[in-house]
Amino acid sequence: MNKLSKYPILLFLYCAAALFTLYYCKNDKQQPVYEDLGSVKNRIIKTNTDFEKQIHELKTLVSKNTDEKLLQKKFHDIRKTYKKMEWAVEYFLPHSARLINGPALPEIEMDEHTEIEPEGLQVLEEMLYPYDKDNKEEVIRMLSKLINKSNTIKTNFQVITISKDQVFDALRQEAFRISSLGISGFDTPVSGTFLQEMPFSLEGIKETLQQISTQRSKDKALKNILAEINSATEVLKKNTDKNIFDYVNFIPDHLNKITALMLDFKKQEKIPDVDVTTALHKNAATFFSKNAFNPNAFTPGKEYSYSEEKAALGHQLFNDNLLSDNNNRSCATCHIPEKAFTDGLAKAISLKNSELARNTPSLNYAGYQHGQFWDMRKDDLEGQSSDVISNKEEMHGDLNVILNKINQDKNYQAAFKKIYHSQKTEVWQLQNVLASYIRSLAKFNSGFDEYMRGNKAAMTESQKRGFNLFVGKAQCAICHFIPLFNGTVPPDFKKTEQEILGVATNADNKMFDHDPGRGKFHETVPSLQHSFKTPTLRNIHKTAPYMHNGGYKTLREVMNFYNKGGGKAFGFKVENQTLSDAPLQLTDKETDDIIDFMKALNDQ
Repeated sequence: MNKLSKYPILLFLYCAAALFTLYYCKNDKQQPVYEDLGSVKNRIIKTNTDFEKQIHELKTLVSKNTDEKLLQKKFHDIRKTYKKMEWAVEYFLPHSARLINGPALPEIEMDEHTEIEPEGLQVLEEMLYPYDKDNKEEVIRMLSKLINKSNTIKTNFQVITISKDQVFDALRQEAFRISSLGISGFDTPVSGTFLQEMPFSLEGIKETLQQISTQRSKDKALKNILAEINSATEVLKKNTDKNIFDYVNFIPDHLNKITALMLDFKKQEKIPDVDVTTALHKNAATFFSKNAFNPNAFTPGKEYSYSEEKAALGHQLFNDNLLSDNNNRSCATCHIPEKAFTDGLAKAISLKNSELARNTPSLNYAGYQHGQFWDMRKDDLEGQSSDVISNKEEMHGDLNVILNKINQDKNYQAAFKKIYHSQKTEVWQLQNVLASYIRSLAKFNSGFDEYMRGNKAAMTESQKRGFNLFVGKAQCAICHFIPLFNGTVPPDFKKTEQEILGVATNADNKMFDHDPGRGKFHETVPSLQHSFKTPTLRNIHKTAPYMHNGGYKTLREVMNFYNKGGGKAFGFKVENQTLSDAPLQLTDKETDDIIDFMKALNDQ
């Protein structure tokens, strides 16, 4: 009996792949050939075999009560091995990747209002740095779960078909992952060994590009990429101290060059785009290229896609009082352009001139997040606009009444008809033009952006020192992710994170602010109580006062709060605080430099 006939599912998969390949070869020479890249899969499986073997070795050492230093060394080896195949696991098995190397925080099932126990390398890191022998059984349990995930990797890559366009797309995502999460130490917050690990991530890219290359690129783009990866690796090997590494030059001088050269490789190899809408345009050479980001990746659907015509109409309505109940307030009343679309007040003011519960958030870059308002109660800007308009304390408008006004206005009626080709304006269209205007507010033209594009005169020496501290010693970039500087997680930007900081009512830091934040809508989920969306730091100098309650008047007050270690450091009982309570030990001069760097995030 044929071996495959024993496994009907495997037989089906192999036959389907063969037929798919045959169809494209025969019918359209311009289409990509979806051959199964067996050699690439074999390398992934081999690396995973090493990964599993190392986990077993560490498990044995733990059971024998081995010295802490040796356990940490073996754990570090496991992480380096994983980094070689991270590009593949993250792309093809994202759920498994989250459980292998995701944050040491519960995974939340929002619809079910439940939490899933965290596991994986980051959980183990917290247990091993430092190592308490009383936790031996728990460490062994976590290592056993990690072995199970390794088996999942093996099982999946034995049967799935991966094509050249997918592999390239995955490698490109990994290059951007290195440029954001990797270089900030996002997944090594305790050990801080990320600079030692980055060469192994780059090695995974390098070896796989060599596998999928042909003669078309070997003496051109591939040769240049390999040289640049080797150059970056040499820099990383010379300095592994995260507190003094030169991040501000390493990104444009090395990482940006690698991602740009990968586009040359793609062109020379004639690799087509994977047909999926992504936040980063497929032709973006770097994170900092002009028009690198695609706002349509954050819309509810294709009919909501961004256009300049929609944004222009939205701008007009944004400044029109007809959206409010008594025609006495517009969106621009509380979102002032000169203040980065905030109002400059500690808390927003209601229609009756009473103080509301929270600070008015900036609308700049609000389009690049999944979750609007401080408590993230709306998924997108379309939902956000109708929520504000309908809120009796904010605008107290009636969407149906507003639509009647618009449909009776010849100019508005003509403008909506031209865009949507409908006889009467509908609610979703009103929401969409307002949302489109807000999406247009992301300019990406700050001094920092210019510096990353090669203009070395665009930032001062103080700002450059500040960025190095921001990424390194201060660890700001593990929550405010480069390049958006908000909580939307690169490189796929499919999720926006919330954090629990233990914020006080004001900068005296004497009384805890009991606002439940996102927890109001998930009362049975402990890890969401007092949690708030991580906002962008772009234009932060224009948006004072700060935090969800506007209780911190200056950036120095904010930095003091972080420097001490958040709410826990001030004696608040915040058991679920996600911000590390370890003091940053920043000097006054270092704090000044970080604040000065944040000025470089102001749009021009």
